[in-house]
Amino acid sequence: MNSTFASLRYFNYRLWFAGALVANVGTWMQRVAQDWLVLTDLSDDSGLAVGITTALQFAPTLLLSAWAGVLADRVNRRKLLMITQGAQGVLAFGLGALVLSGHAQLWHVYLFALALGAVAALDQPVRQTFVAELVPANRLSNAVGLNSTSFNAARLIGPGVAGLAIAAVGTGWVFVINGVSFAATILALMLMRTGELHTMPVAPRAKGQIREGIRYVRGRSDILVIMAVIGVVSTFGLNFQMTSALMARAEFGKGAGEYGILGSVLAIGSLAGALLAARRERPRVRLVIGAAFAFGVATGVQALMPTYVSCAVACIPVGLASLTMMTAANTTIQMSTDPVVRGRVMSLYMIVMLGATPIGSPIVGWIGEHFGPRWSIGIGSITALLVSVAAALWARKRWQVQVRYRLLSRPHLEVLHPEVPAPRRGVDQVAAREAADAAL
Repeated sequence: MNSTFASLRYFNYRLWFAGALVANVGTWMQRVAQDWLVLTDLSDDSGLAVGITTALQFAPTLLLSAWAGVLADRVNRRKLLMITQGAQGVLAFGLGALVLSGHAQLWHVYLFALALGAVAALDQPVRQTFVAELVPANRLSNAVGLNSTSFNAARLIGPGVAGLAIAAVGTGWVFVINGVSFAATILALMLMRTGELHTMPVAPRAKGQIREGIRYVRGRSDILVIMAVIGVVSTFGLNFQMTSALMARAEFGKGAGEYGILGSVLAIGSLAGALLAARRERPRVRLVIGAAFAFGVATGVQALMPTYVSCAVACIPVGLASLTMMTAANTTIQMSTDPVVRGRVMSLYMIVMLGATPIGSPIVGWIGEHFGPRWSIGIGSITALLVSVAAALWARKRWQVQVRYRLLSRPHLEVLHPEVPAPRRGVDQVAAREAADAAL
């Protein structure tokens, strides 16, 4: 088995990969069905209503993720995942029952989106850190990359299947299918060989553990740069379900099937980016910044595409750039963070990445509704270009980064980092060395 799929040699990771793939397909189907239900059945093609639904689903991340990060550092992650996955399945069944009975109203969808977001806020930091227990430390980068492959393979399959299922049997059955899909993850967790888990250190109970995680992040300039870039791009650029629905429905006059196809085509690029990420031994901050810039260019091109087909084709580089950026950010933070605080650091990262959505989604939805769907994508392009350029200029000045290009010799492009950043007061030397190494 080549280096791209090296983590699949491990029994527990194979179980996790397979279970997550099934559950992720169901999750993507529900996301498409939820947005389509709100847009076409429960509102008058309102981008704002879709934005509010998305915002409610991600709002709990702002309130609960930091606490969930403490849980991820304290408790048995495998058992906690069984609980959170089961709860998400129950909520999917509940929404499906409402829709199938004909009693679903917009406020019902809002309420279920909020409840699902609360459970997901507890689930996400645990899912992120649990991967480190499934493989040896030297395979963590590969495992994170393959996790993204599973997620984006589901993203490739889910929207297209959802579009066909909505057209055939309606949105209610899509929610039911998603509820069933969570059984795959729970079964995988139950069948794991606990003796083969690479258990991470557990943080003892103590006061101020969230503050400790915040202090750790404040002392890591590389993590702060990543969070700044990801936060801005997530707020205005990573609203694919909403912007794709607006483009398919309002700009090109298409139906549910064509909306699902846009998500599947986007996932082609994402899947390619995930496979490339699985081959990287150690991504760097510069890859996050470069991918954010590429995302800004790609979404700008997509916003200008004149036809449905050309817009769909333009989704491929958008998916490639966005997945490269997110996987590089996730892996860089996980691999350079002390395992004792990794859950809390990842929870803060999830707050920035997903917690920005409640702010950005209504704004992007309002822009799409009043200025047109193309501008809902264009605002993401503009902000991604601005933040990536700003981050590159800041890093060059703060870390004294030098870029050299040689046309006739290899490597053609060199990024040099001659000096280690001085540690901030109160931050240990290990964290400073980790910051310098991750920034290269």
